[in-house]
Amino acid sequence: MSRIIVHAEHLLNKISKNIYGHFSEHLGHCIYGGIYVGEESEIANVNGIRTDVVEALRHIRVPVLRWPGGCFADEYHWKDGIGPKRKRKKMVNSNWGGLVEDNSFGTHEFLELCRQVGCEPYINGNLGSGTVREMSEWVEYLTFPGRSPLTRLRMRNGREQPWKVKFFGIGNESWGGGGNMRPEYYSDLFRRYQTYLKDFGGNKLFKIASGPNEEDYRWTDTVMKLAGPYMDAIALHYYTVPGDFNNVKGSALDFTEAEYYTTLKKALKMERLIEKHTQIMDRYDPSHRVALIVDEWGTWYDAEPGANPQFLFQQNSMRDALVAALTLNIFNRHSDRVRMANIAQMVNVLQSVILTEGKKMVLTPTYCIYDLFQAHQDAALIDSDVQTKEVGTQGALIPQISVSASRNEAGELNLTIVNTSLDETDLAECRILGWEAGRVTASILTDDSHAYNSFASPDTVKIRAFDRLTVKKGEITAEIPPCSVVRIKTAC
Repeated sequence: MSRIIVHAEHLLNKISKNIYGHFSEHLGHCIYGGIYVGEESEIANVNGIRTDVVEALRHIRVPVLRWPGGCFADEYHWKDGIGPKRKRKKMVNSNWGGLVEDNSFGTHEFLELCRQVGCEPYINGNLGSGTVREMSEWVEYLTFPGRSPLTRLRMRNGREQPWKVKFFGIGNESWGGGGNMRPEYYSDLFRRYQTYLKDFGGNKLFKIASGPNEEDYRWTDTVMKLAGPYMDAIALHYYTVPGDFNNVKGSALDFTEAEYYTTLKKALKMERLIEKHTQIMDRYDPSHRVALIVDEWGTWYDAEPGANPQFLFQQNSMRDALVAALTLNIFNRHSDRVRMANIAQMVNVLQSVILTEGKKMVLTPTYCIYDLFQAHQDAALIDSDVQTKEVGTQGALIPQISVSASRNEAGELNLTIVNTSLDETDLAECRILGWEAGRVTASILTDDSHAYNSFASPDTVKIRAFDRLTVKKGEITAEIPPCSVVRIKTAC
């Protein structure tokens, strides 16, 4: 039995909706086939963008989308992806399979995707192989409302008015594939490049620095010290890998009980990373002006058998759903500093929320988590405490119950509760202090940990109504099944 105490009158900071953001890269079939099929495709589309995918993304209210990478961003030259498609310059995607990229999906297509989905664009600029001038001109092309050679070029390409582009990243993984830089060198480059990224018209850029890889605390310390006053955010990357990242990562579907718990334990490492990087940031930015953005996160397994290993295609099971739920609960609880996160990646790559195959589309268990958790977007975080036991195997013991709570502008209180145990139901007693519970409704995602949705059986794992709870004044008692995620909603 676990006890959950929710201090309903103790409202903390707002949980930014951008914590529920996504990431799309020119990698495998994320863009081509997954999002973009071209105007002449037999697959239903609007301006070349899949209608079914857009509808699914709108349903979970995707708030922000990062593009074009990732590693691809630091070899991407934006002028190759504008103008008539037949005239666009081709390039070799040297990071992901060495395939020829025809640049048919470029700036205009990405911003059209954002328009259809109803989300903010987050563009990652090329610091690794690009120039200051190139990055500066991209911002002018995108956002300048007046007349200039670049805006006339934009108009010839079919866009009269500038776009609103707020989020702009200056380099990606500059410590590695984005240039193998030292933090001192990167800090100087960031200071230089950001100088020439101007705010035009009513558009104000939110400038994002390339941040640390996992536990590289020296990177955070150095970049915050040398470039902190010039940035709005710094980006952290962390992937949950059950095995050896550089050797055998593990299978997405064929895993043991020990591997299940190891995966969840590694996912929970996110909390320690956030806490330690936040402590460093606090020394230079005690007011929390600079956001910590986790713009790449999720599970990373070996590619599915028979798939191109460079395309990073993996299936998505209930284990992944629990990783997502645990991680989003962590982001919610640390939303005073974490103000954006972008799961990797949106379609057909790594921990996708959507899989496609020709005309077919499947919503993954991770998609269902985003559906359950959308109630937290832009809601006020509520202080909560959990008393629970540990479950797992030797070397991989984890808390059985994870919780986050919020209150939205409509006056609804939402709880998301994760039971990580593979075989034990938890009778969770949830006491809500300072709250007169009105009508209570609940939904659940649960199944065997190996369960997944396939093109042959797309509805195996889905959200269902949950009624295994009792409500008394100020207290909700719920029987939370093993390997499950429950959302409880109550109005006062």
